[in-house]
Amino acid sequence: MGTSEGNGRAGAWRVTVRARGRRPGLPPDGQDRPGRPLARRQDLRIHGTAGKISCVDDSGRTHWTTPCSGVPNAAHISGGRVLVTTDSLAYTPWGHLGPAVLLDLADGSRIAELRGARGAALGGGRFVLGLEGYDVFDTWAYDRDGTLYDSWRSYGHYVVGTGIRVVETDRNIPTGSRVVRLLPGGTVERGPALTDPQAPEPLVLADGTILVLDAGVLRAVGRRLEDQVLAELQAIAPEEAWRHHGALHRSGDDITVTITEQHPDRPGKHTHRTWTLTLHPGG
Repeated sequence: MGTSEGNGRAGAWRVTVRARGRRPGLPPDGQDRPGRPLARRQDLRIHGTAGKISCVDDSGRTHWTTPCSGVPNAAHISGGRVLVTTDSLAYTPWGHLGPAVLLDLADGSRIAELRGARGAALGGGRFVLGLEGYDVFDTWAYDRDGTLYDSWRSYGHYVVGTGIRVVETDRNIPTGSRVVRLLPGGTVERGPALTDPQAPEPLVLADGTILVLDAGVLRAVGRRLEDQVLAELQAIAPEEAWRHHGALHRSGDDITVTITEQHPDRPGKHTHRTWTLTLHPGG
């Protein structure tokens, strides 16, 4: 994410629940539409298919195409560079983690091959890239040449603005995840503790407030890491968090929260619940 942090504070927002529902099965497929770019900058779009990364302009002209060994899943653009994370074509000890490649946006030439599952663009061609698993719970910062210049013991969903905040996802029970800020020199400023070890991707409001779905509770975290509970939607015990997977979507002032629950004894059986909330400026 690259939304500016602004001057948001947790108490600047409140919500009202307008509708709720419950249905058997998985929620409707929310995957990106085929052909949707992984990233765009002005009139340039980055596309990826198995074994290939392309840069196309709005007229449909292909500027360059470069091979990759995996399936591109996300791209981040900064200062004439593009960082592309991929899934591997074969299962590995790291699951389907593929290489992360740093490319020159002008011609697609490869600058560096890195390792990481999730990234974000900083300014001036710099990026953060992170990975979790096998005692790895780390974020690395790279310059435009792919040179490592800082690192932190933290990983999760990145929110980039005047600084870097992370909604951590450590996958541990009990979890040690928090919302944190990454400071220069590897320092991690720790904010509010989370209950969910795998919180979904947060929403970032225009003032920089982060909306976090934390084990059935919608929370607002300000840029100073102060937090506030906006809505307690569903009680989920920490040891049951693995069976629940949430998602947040925003359309204007409306937020849709979805929580999908896997049956404890029948892995293929699911139920999903939805809540429609309206976002209001706080008093």
